Amino acid sequence: MTVRGIDHVGVTVPDLESATRFLVRALGAEVLYDTLPRAEGPNGGPRTEQRLGVPEGTEQRAIRMLALPRGPGIELFEFGGPRRREPALPCDLGWQHLALYVDDLDSAVDRCVGAGATLLADPHPLPGPEAGERNRFAYLRTPWGSTLELLTYPDPQPYERTTSRRRWTP
Repeated sequence: MTVRGIDHVGVTVPDLESATRFLVRALGAEVLYDTLPRAEGPNGGPRTEQRLGVPEGTEQRAIRMLALPRGPGIELFEFGGPRRREPALPCDLGWQHLALYVDDLDSAVDRCVGAGATLLADPHPLPGPEAGERNRFAYLRTPWGSTLELLTYPDPQPYERTTSRRRWTP
């Protein structure tokens, strides 16, 4: 088996349409298709609950696949049901943020903020093994509360001196 790369990232959002608008404006995403159009939903019941490992009474209301300009897709899910937690923070267990490589960090941050994200702190230099004069990152919060990291590392990184293996870069 060979892993070729990330195909898509699934994100549960409170409102499919507003999340789509944000991702289109902020990241240049494009709607590919609706796997579950709202008019055809909701999907629920024992088979859905078992397949997804969700509590009884959970229903999928709508599902949409978006494509980033380069890289993996983002699959949006809107659910209804008996349980909903707040979005994961970096200190929580599990997948906790989406990181996207950008060529111009400042422009990307401005675009995301203009689309409704909240910048958590000004961009910072990448630390330690990722350091480099222009290597930087910033964390933002999406309008629905998920954590988004934007990063760029156009300069050589110190870890490259210790191994021939390189991190995947779009």
